[in-house]
Amino acid sequence: MDRKNTTLGEFIIENQSSFQYSSGELSKLINAIRLAAKVVNHEVNKAGLIDILGAAGDTNIQGEDQQKLDVLANEKFIQTLKNREIVCGIASEEEDDFISVNSNDEKHQNKYVVLIDPLDGSSNIDVNVSVGTIFSIYRRVTPIGTPVTLEDFLQPGVNQVAAGYIVYGTSTMLVYTTGDGVNGFTLNPAIGTFYLSHPRMQFPETGKIYSVNEGNYIHFPQGVKNYIKYCQLEEGDRPYTSRYIGSLVSDFHRNMIKGGIYIYPKSSVAMEGKLRLLYECNPMAFLAEQAQGKASDGFKRIMEIQPTELHQRVPFFCGSRKMVEKAEEFMAAQKA
Repeated sequence: MDRKNTTLGEFIIENQSSFQYSSGELSKLINAIRLAAKVVNHEVNKAGLIDILGAAGDTNIQGEDQQKLDVLANEKFIQTLKNREIVCGIASEEEDDFISVNSNDEKHQNKYVVLIDPLDGSSNIDVNVSVGTIFSIYRRVTPIGTPVTLEDFLQPGVNQVAAGYIVYGTSTMLVYTTGDGVNGFTLNPAIGTFYLSHPRMQFPETGKIYSVNEGNYIHFPQGVKNYIKYCQLEEGDRPYTSRYIGSLVSDFHRNMIKGGIYIYPKSSVAMEGKLRLLYECNPMAFLAEQAQGKASDGFKRIMEIQPTELHQRVPFFCGSRKMVEKAEEFMAAQKA
């Protein structure tokens, strides 16, 4: 069912049968994320009116300065997921370790774990630039009835059962997939309801936008440098346009609609890359592939990487299929 003006709740119910594990639990989980997103959206829109701007004074496990809204968004999503009693474990960018969640009725009976970046690009809040939330959902692999373990979270992206993001911008959108295409829902703030606004979202096969932090150019691998020069060369439909917001959600969202590639490679100052595999790259890769795009680390498919750490970092090339393939050609040429 793809008709516009369908609410997110209606869409979830009416498309539940297309999901292979249609027990209703995943639907409740998506609904919990929807609720938390509305709460965080409300707080984001109050930025500047109350004291939620700026640094919180702490650093997270990544060694990055936490913003006040990072902390707030993290608390809201964890609280909402716990209160609904529909997950058995949560992993967050803002937490050192995963969180094991019990059900009040039957301990550890829930089947799903959620990995989340509660507020991607939060440093942009101070200057009123779009930020977002990224989430990834897996079925646990350890026996039901036992506490979750690290094994439940260290799954390759191909095992994801759902993934999505919320972008808090000029309008607030929730975009997600359960492996049957990508659909986007826009929040009507007057009544607090998400409506289907972007059914069956797809990346154009190619585009004219490249998104990379060119301030780090000197530190990039030669293959990335060569691809950037290719993008800038006046030939055919080039030069491409450089657009980089510094919020993965915002850059990805724009490129999916307009056509483009997002690159965050490894560098001489970040040898493993900067983005986290489990709660940034894998969910975005799942969305990209479901939207006819592509995602790799420059050489191999992101979703086939076997994770070894909860906060593992990887290089990330994601977007319109032909643009990613061209970037991979430049990377392979330098590796040969």
